[in-house]
Amino acid sequence: MPAHIEIRGLTGMPEVREGDDLALLILGAAGSSGRVGPRDVVVVAQKAVSKAEGAVVDLGAVTPTAEAVRVAGQAGKDPRLVEVVLRQSRRIIRIGSGVLIVETHQGLVCANAGVDASNVPGDGFVTLLPKDPDSSARCIREGLEAAAGAPVGVIISDTFNRPWRQGSMNVAIGVSGLAPLRDMRGEEDDHERVLHATVVSLADGLAAAAQLAMGETGGTPAAIVRGVSFRPSEEGSGKLARARQRDLFQ
Repeated sequence: MPAHIEIRGLTGMPEVREGDDLALLILGAAGSSGRVGPRDVVVVAQKAVSKAEGAVVDLGAVTPTAEAVRVAGQAGKDPRLVEVVLRQSRRIIRIGSGVLIVETHQGLVCANAGVDASNVPGDGFVTLLPKDPDSSARCIREGLEAAAGAPVGVIISDTFNRPWRQGSMNVAIGVSGLAPLRDMRGEEDDHERVLHATVVSLADGLAAAAQLAMGETGGTPAAIVRGVSFRPSEEGSGKLARARQRDLFQ
């Protein structure tokens, strides 16, 4: 990996609305501070993608089922919100005070199925995760590559909490154009010892680094990361999920 990388948050993007072309919005914001260039990685906040794809729900139009009311009583949450969470979930993993840990239909393990009311205009509206984050990332990448004239990478990021650690961090939920993992097994460390278990999550690392420039508020839903070495790939984000039989927390 290079000793120096550059991360630039893209300010000046308008509030994203359903049907917006995110590639065009990103290119417009990048134009004021430097174009999207070859081998750049563009990190885009999930919330912007969900808004553009119309993945927004009005809780006022949601009627909770008996199961949602039951789970809401255990978790201390709005039954309408729980109903939306259950619709987005394959299964509930844990119920705690104020939180549901679930596995989503996309295969992500996270709190409340990624359903979130922050940074959503209007009262009582929440966003859902994109139905196919890898496909969403690929669509954005194709638009950016048409302008850049060369390969770029795109990551869709969302904020997750983590076992063992306090605080939340951005992780990659959608990937296009780059291999999400760097498998170093078989390589040698600095003392010529062969590595047997080291697999680095490049996509999650880039998502977390971009979070420093994007923030959680302030209207900066995308960032350009420049100077990172990556292997072009179409494998998507699937390999980032740990298999259930190897996940000690499930």
